[in-house]
Amino acid sequence: MQAWRVHRNGEPAEVMAREEVDRPEPGPGQVLLRVRAANLNFPDALLCRGHYQVRPPMPFTPGVEVCAQTPDGRRVIASPALPHGGLAEYAVADEAEVLPAPEALDDAEAAALLVGYQTGWFALHRRAALKEGETLLVHAAAGGVGSAAVQLGKAAGARVVGVAGGPDKAETARLLGCDVVIDRRSEDVVAAVKEATGGRGADVVFDPVGGAAYTQSAKCVAFEGRIVVVGFASGDIPAPALNHALVKNYSVLGLHWGLYRRHDPAAVRHCHDILTEYAAKGLIRPLVSERVPFAEAAGAVQRLAAGATTGRLVVLPEEAAV
Repeated sequence: MQAWRVHRNGEPAEVMAREEVDRPEPGPGQVLLRVRAANLNFPDALLCRGHYQVRPPMPFTPGVEVCAQTPDGRRVIASPALPHGGLAEYAVADEAEVLPAPEALDDAEAAALLVGYQTGWFALHRRAALKEGETLLVHAAAGGVGSAAVQLGKAAGARVVGVAGGPDKAETARLLGCDVVIDRRSEDVVAAVKEATGGRGADVVFDPVGGAAYTQSAKCVAFEGRIVVVGFASGDIPAPALNHALVKNYSVLGLHWGLYRRHDPAAVRHCHDILTEYAAKGLIRPLVSERVPFAEAAGAVQRLAAGATTGRLVVLPEEAAV
């Protein structure tokens, strides 16, 4: 079978190689999956660079999120078990973590439902307890996980303020449903958030960026607000000033969705049921901006790593890509 593999750490375009390899053999409790679509995520770039919290043995195949078919014909979504990731014709996954693909979504959309939307839902509901009528500030609102948070915030009845970089991404954030859009390249984010909230600030902040975005968040979070840190796409891991959190009465919360898979798998399945219902009602739909042919996967991961994309990039079998 064909698979993209990484033999050494580095930039994705340099270290990902398309190879002919044997079909993986499922281990105990695992299932073989025929990949129908593989959604790209920032962790795929981090895996290539050797910067992710999980370091699979080399050579490994990236791809942490797929829509696939099981040997008994079920259409499912799953996070493959590395080193046999989703950028291949076949992958393997733990059977207990395989979930039914929502009928309301096509293969590319379904492949983008698991990691980003589960991250968004757990961040907003389990960690930040977002309430109807509150103001939600989403950094990188036009990106993969940010776009999910925007849609989930709207589904929860929140007023969503989206931050994006540049006019094209700002327009994407508007199309996603943001009530207010701030172009961080041409506007003062802190001043714009305060203006949009009458000086109060954001009740909940969803931050997958870190760095300057976190600094801005701390300056415009509301009294008893909650900042949820879900990643560091900027490459800059901030050091929160706890004295500032004390004097402003706000909380800084971490969210690593993968821990729920280990510590509370029932909550992951419950979240999937909610997301499936949302998809059926049209409340959420992954923004698939590109359906990438399999042969172009390495370049797509590189573009994602550079922050040059909006929405979701999904790798499809070459005959299915459009």
